[in-house]
Amino acid sequence: MSSVSGGNTPGSHSKVSSMYPLLQHVHGKENVDVCRVWKLPLQGGALDLRSIVREWSCDITLHSPDMAKAYLVGDNTGMTATDTMKNTVYRVAKQQARPCGPEEFAARLARHYVNTYPLLTGATVRVRQKSWERYGGKHVHGFTGSPTAPMRVAEAEATRVGGGGVSVKVTSTVSGLELLKTTQSGYEGYIRDEATSLPETRERMLGTCATASWVCHGTVSDYDRVYDRVLDAMLRAFFGPDDKGVYSPSVQYTLHKMASAALDAVPAVASVTMEMPNLHYLPTPPLTKFEDDVYVVAPNPHGLIRATVVRDGVGAASKL
Repeated sequence: MSSVSGGNTPGSHSKVSSMYPLLQHVHGKENVDVCRVWKLPLQGGALDLRSIVREWSCDITLHSPDMAKAYLVGDNTGMTATDTMKNTVYRVAKQQARPCGPEEFAARLARHYVNTYPLLTGATVRVRQKSWERYGGKHVHGFTGSPTAPMRVAEAEATRVGGGGVSVKVTSTVSGLELLKTTQSGYEGYIRDEATSLPETRERMLGTCATASWVCHGTVSDYDRVYDRVLDAMLRAFFGPDDKGVYSPSVQYTLHKMASAALDAVPAVASVTMEMPNLHYLPTPPLTKFEDDVYVVAPNPHGLIRATVVRDGVGAASKL
């Protein structure tokens, strides 16, 4: 009579754990929160300081095929402990002598991991930046939180290359960008069949909670400026002139206009990927006369609009 046991006999863990191949593996540390404050002297002298604050939440993922042995035979030799990854965030923040945005910090962290630990083939660092706004726009050390502000995110992918070098790709993202226009939007010309109930219109509300990511080519000296210019260009394309707006025949068309505006505004931007869910505002039930004034907010289900727009027109992809 045979028996089944959930445990291994002493000394058998190596044989049992290597019976099945390891398809993929990474290890890292998530939600490492750090706040970096720089105090810069004003014209009044060293005692007259102006604070600059950045609060970041960091996710670190390390790539090392050699560390398969930790999974297969329990050998941790050469592994970078996740506690070490956490403490490195604080050390690198301290070493960052001048103010910077999340892109520069993520790139510096990712490069540090690959340069420091020889068994790594790459490192991915994702940094989310909390929005702190200077009180009144001019207070020297007072800030207010902005819970409704969109989230700024940066991701740096560092890869070991030949000759002992490290290549870093940086992606910038703005997410949770809530946008709404009450007119100058429509949707017409689509297929109509027995499953279609949506009426065509040239007058509707357009609402979305957008996410946009972009990649720059070459060296970027000021990621903060790039972020501000990209965001401003996209908002101008969405809303149009202050006094009259701009007509949107579809969310798809507006997405392309927004991404194109970003490419026009910042020559360093090579590609823009956007996702714009179409959050519906529907006419109220026919209990009262509808005059484009009272809407039922119906965010779900919502339309999914996603596309990538590239400067050179190569490799463009879209998904609806």
